Amino acid sequence: MKSHVDMDRFPEWQPFADAVARRRPDNGTWCEAWTVRDIVAHQAGNAEELARVLAGHLAGEPVETRGFDREIPFRAMNDADLWDALLDRMSLLGDVAEAGDGLPADTDVGWTGRTMKVPQFAEHMREELVLHSWDITGDDPAAQARLGEAWMTDHSVVAVGRPLLAKGAKDLGLTDDDRIEARLRVPDADDIVVSADANSTTITLAAIDGDPTLETDPAARVLLLWGRRPADPARVCSRVGPQTLGRVRSLLSGY
Repeated sequence: MKSHVDMDRFPEWQPFADAVARRRPDNGTWCEAWTVRDIVAHQAGNAEELARVLAGHLAGEPVETRGFDREIPFRAMNDADLWDALLDRMSLLGDVAEAGDGLPADTDVGWTGRTMKVPQFAEHMREELVLHSWDITGDDPAAQARLGEAWMTDHSVVAVGRPLLAKGAKDLGLTDDDRIEARLRVPDADDIVVSADANSTTITLAAIDGDPTLETDPAARVLLLWGRRPADPARVCSRVGPQTLGRVRSLLSGY
């Protein structure tokens, strides 16, 4: 039986599938060092792991989240089998997410050293589809529109924010008396406030207050949170100077 992707639950699936279909598997992408094929393997690993962890919780047998070595079996497949595997894991994730609909929406489930709410498991896959579609297509209008939707910012901050800053903070090698704080502003929305010191990082949505560290548009702000850059650098504006802005950009280096 052919695997079926729940298009109502994952409306971003078709744009992702179309983006992959328009490229060769060995084409490069905006995700450094990854080809289109690498992204497909990554997505198969994401869908499988989200389904595995949520299913474990539903069965009353919680499991730890595996690292990115979960992608190794997918990377060993040929291109046709890899695509079929992604379809299969997307179908599985849809089934598990549907089973999770019966739980209270605020139920916490362990995921990569933190917790996510049950609905955020499917939402996280949606975010992966949006982000990696952009990695394949770049800044076309449809990709920018999907990135700019408010839920993308909310999910990035609330569900993924802490690990998004961890690598950047570590690479900066902050000392005990060193601290970074920045406000990322877009029109007609809350600021994103990020901070880091030697021991912790924080990321929150907050009402507009004072001067921003940088100003941009909603789609570019999501890209920045994930360690990416819009093709047009003029979409990011700042008056804080190169040293401060450089440190903030280093903090926002993604996974």
